[in-house]
Amino acid sequence: MGKTIAEKIISSHAGRDVKPNDITVVDVDVVMAQDGTGPLTVSQLKKMRFDKVRNPEKSIFFIDHASPSPRKELSNSHTVLREYAGNAGMVLSEVGEGVCHQILVESFVSPGDIVIGADSHTCTSGAIAAFATGMGSTDIAVGFALAKTWLMVPPTIKVNFNNNMAKGVYAKDLIIHLIGKITAEGATYKALEFSGSLSRKMTIEDRLTISNMAVEAGAKAGIFESDEITKEYLNSIGRSGLYREICADDDAVYENTIDIDCSELEPMISKPHTVDNVSPVSMMEKVKVNQVLIGTCTNGRLSDLKVAADILKGRKVAGGVRLLVVPASRKIYLDALKSGIIQTLVESGAVVESPGCGPCVGVHQGALADNEVCLSTQNRNFKGRMGNPDSFIYLSSPATAAYSAVKGYIADVREIL
Repeated sequence: MGKTIAEKIISSHAGRDVKPNDITVVDVDVVMAQDGTGPLTVSQLKKMRFDKVRNPEKSIFFIDHASPSPRKELSNSHTVLREYAGNAGMVLSEVGEGVCHQILVESFVSPGDIVIGADSHTCTSGAIAAFATGMGSTDIAVGFALAKTWLMVPPTIKVNFNNNMAKGVYAKDLIIHLIGKITAEGATYKALEFSGSLSRKMTIEDRLTISNMAVEAGAKAGIFESDEITKEYLNSIGRSGLYREICADDDAVYENTIDIDCSELEPMISKPHTVDNVSPVSMMEKVKVNQVLIGTCTNGRLSDLKVAADILKGRKVAGGVRLLVVPASRKIYLDALKSGIIQTLVESGAVVESPGCGPCVGVHQGALADNEVCLSTQNRNFKGRMGNPDSFIYLSSPATAAYSAVKGYIADVREIL
């Protein structure tokens, strides 16, 4: 019987053929935790008396969620990570380097890898054909110590994104549409395998946006096959030679197949307080926004910032609106500076913050006031996500976010395209 991409990768790391719902122990290639989950991971490592990690060059602590630290308690947590990483010879990604999920694909993950991380959006690395998934801090501690973990092999749902997107529609709109279609529980403990004529033409940056949000449908992983686009991306970031062809067998067996005609979609919005509460922007009432956030691990890449800058060039952010921009990594920030994108954003009225998770997780750099509304390009709009349970978060693409910042309310970017 043929295998899906997830089944192939897990089989290769288990040393035996596996099928859906098998429970197996696998070797892991990359293990990570961030500053929100890392301190508990260190505590568990010490409790199990592990003072070393098996694969220090691919064991990483990221300081990205509270970066730089806004409080002494978080500063002390950062010290815990710095000290353990230094003693164990691990990699430490410091303040300002960027969001863990972006840095992983820029520097650590290769096609065919198994990646585990103490962060639910670890699935982002599926964009370059890795089986990547989030776990709790105790499992991650064991992964650091032994470079192994256990998995139940997930059944796979195949999602075919077919036909070209209409004007004003972006990868973010596709994944919001998919999550609205299957609901937040529609892929619980499944692997989503993305295919179809459009998927095979997508840039890696678009694939990263889609894989990033696979977990918002409950998925264990969200994976694209590797191809020439993957190879070109790896070459472009100085990682040539790491490419491997990873694809499903022609006779792979899927639990379900979903076909989406992307030419029929329009810009989408996720409304408070769940990601699957979706609406086409044309069906939205006039919702006034107080804050707009463009960035995060979902949409903080160079192409996202360029889309926003192209819309904001020669325009000003509306009075009473705060536009926050957070590049996903230092590399993206530098590229955006060199290309003039940052200057355009700042001239429009944007506030550009240092690479990291920023206000997405509600720790700092843009917490909302009571009853305020934020339109954000992040991946979650749960109640209280941005630091205030009495505020309201809507999700959209960077294009819709940029245009809405100009208008002062959630608006349809197709009006100016």
